[in-house]
Amino acid sequence: MEPFEAEEVLADAEVVAAVEASIPDAKRLMERCLEQDIPATIGRNACCASGGCTPKAQVLVRQEDVERVQALVRSDWLQAATREGTIDPEWLEQQRAAAAGPDGYPPCPACGTAAPLVAGACSDCGLQLE
Repeated sequence: MEPFEAEEVLADAEVVAAVEASIPDAKRLMERCLEQDIPATIGRNACCASGGCTPKAQVLVRQEDVERVQALVRSDWLQAATREGTIDPEWLEQQRAAAAGPDGYPPCPACGTAAPLVAGACSDCGLQLE
């Protein structure tokens, strides 16, 4: 999804702050959301406009997309922690296996669907998982 497409989707929607972060981190998360076809834009907290705090930005999404953003953040964190060696890959695989549904497929962290992935993405909500 391109930024202008997200702006069009969000123009008439009620948006909420899914995450508040530093400006560079918020921008990176917004870009990740757009990669996953989650309409997102950047906003700022009203208190930061007065100059009384460290500049922060908010990643604004539709309320129904908040869980998908949370799942994306969680997935990115797990990948980074595994890559850096702070999480044992075997432990992570055991956790995924324990959470798997009756057919052996792990549930999607965004929508809970336990089904085969389609091109590395959840077959229900489309969250990219591989």
